Amino acid sequence: MERADEGSMASDLTFNKVAGAVLATGLVIVGLRALSSGMFTPQQPAKPGYKVEVAAEAGAESNAPEVPPDWGTVLPKADVAAGQATFAKCQACHSLTANGIGPDLMGVVGRKPGSEPGFSYSSAMEAFAAKQPIWDYDHLFEFIKGPQNYLPGTKMTFVGLKKPEDRINVIAFLHTQGSHLPIPAPNPAKAAAAAGTTGPAGAAAPGAAAGNKPVATGTTAGGPTAGAGQGAKAGGPAGQGKNAGTNAAPQQQGVSGPGKAGGDTAKH
Repeated sequence: MERADEGSMASDLTFNKVAGAVLATGLVIVGLRALSSGMFTPQQPAKPGYKVEVAAEAGAESNAPEVPPDWGTVLPKADVAAGQATFAKCQACHSLTANGIGPDLMGVVGRKPGSEPGFSYSSAMEAFAAKQPIWDYDHLFEFIKGPQNYLPGTKMTFVGLKKPEDRINVIAFLHTQGSHLPIPAPNPAKAAAAAGTTGPAGAAAPGAAAGNKPVATGTTAGGPTAGAGQGAKAGGPAGQGKNAGTNAAPQQQGVSGPGKAGGDTAKH
């Protein structure tokens, strides 16, 4: 009986020794960690020595405001089918029939911002709507380029459409979806200011090779907003009216005298 008690006591002592050793080891580790933290406190430099400033690459995207195009010039000849294809990117959040993650976009061109019934807009959009009466062409053009940049705080987290021609085509498509906002008459001065020396896709603008002098072409002479007379005969949405091929060439060949050089330039 006494031997059994002695064995039990020895077992208890062994357990206590092991538990004590584990506890002491833990205390030593914690103490050393605290001591080393006090002795070797890392100090962050005021200016990292490894930071390298990288200059922006030529042709990189700029956040500078763009000059919106002349809508009377670009909308009649925009590619509506291409705009519909690009609009597929928007359909993750939007539709043309009902609200979803984003508001219903049927009739959005010309609609008051933040006014689609049943949709909960951000406070940023509500503040924008308080000072902007409608979604006109210019504001849509800038907004869909980068919603978060144009309107910080909006719920729309879409990265945006960076190419101007994509935005023009999408707006042209949305204009066919319940919009009552009229297309303005062409404004050559605004078109020149928007294009500068290049067009929307980077091509040389009309008149750039002739010292920026305005040059009448079939694409701007015709269309729904063009004037009557010879311009209407030669025009059409793509400048391919039935008399375009018969009238344009004789006018160029009939130039003589001092204007001959200009006629040769037009031919080449």
